[in-house]
Amino acid sequence: MLAIAEACARREIAADIALVLCDVADAGILRQARERGIPAEYIAPGQFRTKLDEAAEQAYIQRLRDAEVDLAVMAGFMRILKGEFLRAFSSRVVNIHPSLLPAFPGLEAWKQALDYGVKVTGCTVHFVDQGVDSGPSSRRKRCDFARRYGCDIAPAHPGM
Repeated sequence: MLAIAEACARREIAADIALVLCDVADAGILRQARERGIPAEYIAPGQFRTKLDEAAEQAYIQRLRDAEVDLAVMAGFMRILKGEFLRAFSSRVVNIHPSLLPAFPGLEAWKQALDYGVKVTGCTVHFVDQGVDSGPSSRRKRCDFARRYGCDIAPAHPGM
């Protein structure tokens, strides 16, 4: 969210962040958004570990509608979106995934890449569909992947 907010402030991205929603009550992103004057809210995800329950899904949909968002960006949101959410924001949900999809979909993509031994990896921005990291790609960016980084840390900028 920070990189997106900074790019918006520099007008490198022709957009404004209307709202930050998070499913982790004490996530730093909530404080960081508020420090920048961006409305930020925690919405409890419900009983499931990998997806929103029905009540949470409706709460997310309503808050995004209330904020009149044009595009929902999943930046670190680690839950699978399906059904009603994707219908409510058809073709207007993107995910930022830390691999060059279709390689290494799902959780811990950077660790999957490290374990596989790739020398180059990257990031993919893709539209969200019913699958897991399977929607059409919008943008991809390659970067060298240094083996010196262990599985405890996935650097934001390899080589630093």
